[in-house]
Amino acid sequence: MIKEFCGLFGVFGHPEAAKLAYLGLYALQHRGEESAGIATSDGDRIYSHKEMGLVGDVFNEEILGGLKGNIAIGHVRYSTTGSSLIKNAQPILVDYSRGSIAVCHNGNLVNAKELRDYLEAHGSIFQTTVDSETIIHLLARPDFANFPEALFSCLKQIKGAYSLLLLRENELIGLRDPSGFRPLCLGRLNNSYILASESCALDLIEAEYIREIEPGEVVFINKDGVRSVKPFEGEKIKHSYCIFEHVYFARPDSKIFGENVHLVRQNLGRHLAREHAIDADVVIPIPDSGNSAALGFSRQSGIPIDSGLTRNHYIGRTFIQPSQIIRDFSVKVKFNPLKEVLFGKKILVVDDSIVRGTTCRNRVRNLRAAGASQIHMRISCPPIKFPCFYGIDFPTRKELIASTHTVEEIRKFLGVETLGYLSVEGLLDSVSLPKENYCTACFTGDYPIDFGMEADKYITERKCCGQDKNS
Repeated sequence: MIKEFCGLFGVFGHPEAAKLAYLGLYALQHRGEESAGIATSDGDRIYSHKEMGLVGDVFNEEILGGLKGNIAIGHVRYSTTGSSLIKNAQPILVDYSRGSIAVCHNGNLVNAKELRDYLEAHGSIFQTTVDSETIIHLLARPDFANFPEALFSCLKQIKGAYSLLLLRENELIGLRDPSGFRPLCLGRLNNSYILASESCALDLIEAEYIREIEPGEVVFINKDGVRSVKPFEGEKIKHSYCIFEHVYFARPDSKIFGENVHLVRQNLGRHLAREHAIDADVVIPIPDSGNSAALGFSRQSGIPIDSGLTRNHYIGRTFIQPSQIIRDFSVKVKFNPLKEVLFGKKILVVDDSIVRGTTCRNRVRNLRAAGASQIHMRISCPPIKFPCFYGIDFPTRKELIASTHTVEEIRKFLGVETLGYLSVEGLLDSVSLPKENYCTACFTGDYPIDFGMEADKYITERKCCGQDKNS
């Protein structure tokens, strides 16, 4: 089973870099609950600590005190192209001929297997099963005069989705793939620089948001400041921002791809209300990812919004639990219906997405048992019909309910009176950048990057890399 999604956080030039990284990862915990790690540098040596578990369980004062230096990178993970093992946790730290380097990766390399086979055939010995290690082996090849030359060569060889943080003894490096699938932003805290997957991590440490790292941009941060290099400049590469970041993954208080996530989700709800109007007594969001879209639906439709489900915040996201048994348990205890709000009402339920449909059906049963007279379901994205190969774990097509069932069949499976999905047009009308700048492959099957092998086989048989959402 392939899973994954990750969060990245980097610090340069702060005396408490490890503690800032710890706080930054705390803010990004929603991007991965399986493992956490931090690597730091004092200019001479790189220190590292990583374990399976949540940020608050992995680190304490003693461990953070041992992570010396004023440069740090941190990573939270839900496994991608590697199993759930400590050896696959990040940052990946190695010593090689040019010194030491630690790497954190968010995304997925679609040509990792081909590169790994080539490297192993030429003597490379891999220590993990993650695609991120391929990057280190490419950097370590002896064919280049200096590190930047090796890095730019590496970037020309890897394909797919990657936001990366690299830590050297005296330098922090951040970069995004030329398509820009995954977010990465730059901030400043007094005289220190910060890199983070989402701006919410900057807010927590009261850092100033400067800008996004551009697609295909590499930033070198050292004692001389910030230097930007664009190794893909001049090449015609289509931007492919992951629209599902706005639908589900990013925190609503984050700014990604130039827009506040909460406001984009409100727009999703407004368009949903225009496309699928209904007579209902109350709008009920599925907490927490459905909150903003439900608010937009309520404001557009005039139907009042209320809390019909109370979330137990001590239960993690059901879709990023690696065990099916744990996932099923989480579904039952995560939300408790408010019978006094639901009893005898025609309710309009807003959720962000449906993948397999099993979790959603269980929620409908609970709402019905709480006394709702009618249940109308609205989904703030189009039907997910295709797996993702760029950092999100939507499973194979046969496991995606919308790939094998019509909307009417899904409605019957869920047991709701009506079911409405947001259209692809409504989704893209909800964001401000040109429509062609977003990746919608999971809805349309239009994959922006070739896989290097027969696409139909990939779409049918291969699982994507990211988070496994069972809803």
